Amino acid sequence: MKKVRITAIRKTEYPDLMAKYENPILHTCDVLVGQRWISENGQRPEGLCESAWGSMREFVEDLAAGKGNFFDGWMKDPMSAMISCNDGFRPVSFYLEVID
Repeated sequence: MKKVRITAIRKTEYPDLMAKYENPILHTCDVLVGQRWISENGQRPEGLCESAWGSMREFVEDLAAGKGNFFDGWMKDPMSAMISCNDGFRPVSFYLEVID
């Protein structure tokens, strides 16, 4: 199994959607742009948001198993993927890449 580095590349917010649809909440996403985690054996790294993991788990597992080339040439590096978490109000984009 290969190691997969997960890097938070971009974080955005949609205040108009939050104002219209979201109930006020005290705690939101803690992820910082540039933050990194290492997945070993396709497992969720400690400290990585469980919701974000749910969005990327299958890609990380496939990359760790040596699979890649998702969607027939989607990424310049076939052993990588760009995945966003499923938070529609403040999505974070994560770059997944195989490392040795």
